[in-house]
Amino acid sequence: MKFIIAIEPGTQTSAWGVAVPDLPGCFSAGDTLDEAMENAREAIDLHVETMIEDGVAIPAARPLSAIQADPEYAGWVWAVVDVPVEKYLGPAEKINITVPRLVLARIDDYAKAHGLSRSRFLVEAARSAMHALPVA
Repeated sequence: MKFIIAIEPGTQTSAWGVAVPDLPGCFSAGDTLDEAMENAREAIDLHVETMIEDGVAIPAARPLSAIQADPEYAGWVWAVVDVPVEKYLGPAEKINITVPRLVLARIDDYAKAHGLSRSRFLVEAARSAMHALPVA
C-alpha cells in the first residue's frame, strides 16, 4: 500500500523528521534522508499492524493536494513510500464477479495508467468508497 509522507528537512543539529498525515500519530526520523524514509516504512508497518490488531480501520488515503494545504506541513518535502501492509489483512481470496465489458475495459485502462493491477485498483476503489459511507 502506498503512503504519502511529509519530510521535514534536517540540519547539522537536527534529524530529518517524517510524518504520515493519513496515519495520525505515525511519525519517525533519521539522521539522513535515506534513514528517515526507511524508518518511516518501519513506523508505518508497525502502526498499521497495531491498528488492525486493535480493530481500527486504516484511513483512506487523501490526495496530496489536500495534505499539502495543511499549514502544519508548510515547507516540508513530500514522498510516497510503498509498505506491504496487506499481509495484516489476511490471505487473498479469489472472487468471481460480473462486470460489463466496457466497464472492465475502463477499469483495466485506468489501473494500467496508474501502475496498478486490476485487483489492486478494485480493492483501493472499494476501500475508498467504504470510507466515504456515513457511519451507521
